[in-house]
Amino acid sequence: ELGLPEPDVNLEVGSGSHARQTAEIMIRFEPVLTDFKPDWVLVPGDVNSTLACALVASKLGFRIAHVEAGLRSFDRTMPEEINRVLTDQISDLLLIPSSDAEVNLVREGVNPRKIRFVGNVMIDTLVRLLPRAEERWEQIQNQVNADRFVLVTLHRPSNVDSPSTLVELIQALTELAREVPVVFPVHPRTRQRISAVCGELELDQPGLQWMDPVSYLDFLALQTHACLVLTDSGGVQEETTYLGVPCLTLRPNTERPVTVTNGTNRLVESTRTAILAAAREALRQPYASANGEAPRPEFWDGRAAERIAAELRSVHPDIPGLTSHPPTEARVPV
Repeated sequence: ELGLPEPDVNLEVGSGSHARQTAEIMIRFEPVLTDFKPDWVLVPGDVNSTLACALVASKLGFRIAHVEAGLRSFDRTMPEEINRVLTDQISDLLLIPSSDAEVNLVREGVNPRKIRFVGNVMIDTLVRLLPRAEERWEQIQNQVNADRFVLVTLHRPSNVDSPSTLVELIQALTELAREVPVVFPVHPRTRQRISAVCGELELDQPGLQWMDPVSYLDFLALQTHACLVLTDSGGVQEETTYLGVPCLTLRPNTERPVTVTNGTNRLVESTRTAILAAAREALRQPYASANGEAPRPEFWDGRAAERIAAELRSVHPDIPGLTSHPPTEARVPV
């Protein structure tokens, strides 16, 4: 759907505990590096494969560029935060999506000469595929059957693994659905938790539409036309900021504070009372649509990948004709 080619190498590592998954990725990635001998290893984001591949590359002496570096929630209970912090410490080039990321990295002792402000690559994907998503809206609208609706995503353990918190969330959604239609594509893990915890709740509200997970394009179309989004996702905070759609993030913190200071995002406590109050307030206020004046942070313009390529070329001007082992002096200063 995204127009991506098949991967040259698929490590075929499935799900598992954090330790098992990270270890398995490291074991399977090591021979890939020794076979290909790349000039750079680009690791994006903050998932287990980000840290696992960075660790292997660092041990073998390959240069590492971290895409989406420097983001911090300052919550070490989040597995992603551990992945982010450790990957940044062993990377040679830190490609940051927003200016606050540089502040975080310098505070942690990272040499500023390693940091490059390139923008948000997730917005590149959104900009490229937004027209295709819009083409799908008419079909999706027939399924949603509402011109004005609230879109919901929930998956984080802090929300769905706590029975008391999950009950509060579902109560808020069912009550909100009496006032405005609520569309909820349910993550399989979240659905499992709801079935186990919320069996006694009245879930079949007329205005609450439970959906199976949808594709990226369909979800982008839903986001674009929603009057409000409730989420605990990191990426959705960024996408709604670009689209100009109000977003309530049901978390006590965010690693993307620029979506709060420069965007449409707001942090809300995961309680029924707080969610309903914030949602009702947001629904009373006008918002900028994707076709209007949406607030957009610097370099969230669909060209971050071009800037990343330019930064790599500035370090190695002869890309893509690099030798397998560039001279040591060509390294980004540490």
